[in-house]
Amino acid sequence: MSSTKPRDDRRAAWLFLLPVLVGFAVFYGYPAARGVWYSVTDYNMLNTATYVGAENYTKLLQDEQFWNALRVTAWYVVLNIGSQTLLALGIASLMHRLTRSVVLRATLLLPWLVPNVTIGLLWMWLLDTNLGFVNQLLHTVGLGPVGFFTDETWAMPTVAGINTWAYTGYTALLLYAGMLQIPQYLYEGASIDGAGEWRMFRRITLPLLRPVLALVLVVSLIGSFQIFDTIAVTTKGGPVSATQVIYYFIYLQAFKYFHMGYAAAAAVFLALILGVLTAIQMRLLRASRSDLA
Repeated sequence: MSSTKPRDDRRAAWLFLLPVLVGFAVFYGYPAARGVWYSVTDYNMLNTATYVGAENYTKLLQDEQFWNALRVTAWYVVLNIGSQTLLALGIASLMHRLTRSVVLRATLLLPWLVPNVTIGLLWMWLLDTNLGFVNQLLHTVGLGPVGFFTDETWAMPTVAGINTWAYTGYTALLLYAGMLQIPQYLYEGASIDGAGEWRMFRRITLPLLRPVLALVLVVSLIGSFQIFDTIAVTTKGGPVSATQVIYYFIYLQAFKYFHMGYAAAAAVFLALILGVLTAIQMRLLRASRSDLA
């Protein structure tokens, strides 16, 4: 009796992966390596890069503007992820338990499809202190103008609110897709036992949604740290650096002050922070394990 040797498809698999690997190396790997190299040089686009070792990183750790940018970014991340996740969970739960309308899902996705610059301009016109439609309404009811982009107290919550409006629908659809994977008989059994909607959400939906929720939180965390477009269009880091997030700080150092090496060091430092936060988040949420197993 002869045994048939199993076919080895690894070579074919690598051939299919080759274009992706080449694209990753050219458009991600090489620029990343180049950025790490610039971070240990004094490059400013006007001279030849000269190796300076850890000088940029030492200066960065002593730069109060850098630490302020990290604090501002952290505040934005808390506001954006908190509001976006809670709203998305609520919307996804309502769709899952009440309606599965395709029209509703398409409507939720519309704000996410609009470019960030367009969204920033739209809300800047709506919330302008003097001419904005929202402030005109507030003036009509006697509440007076609110400096949504010019007041230190309101600027960052306003930016976070704009991006929450833009991305909540997309986040809700991701969570909704995860909820569709939960077996319906679990809800039916809990309903027969007398469990209400809130109890089923806490005891069934949230635990079984953990892997998808972990993915959403990690993607939202990375995206929140990369906030730039809305800031550049609306507040430009003001008022008084109240919205100068880390990406805008890097942009200013690189393209306004031409401190390319210093900006590259800040970018590498940010990448390390994101890597650590992502690892901690994945560990705490046990993202690789599901209660469905």
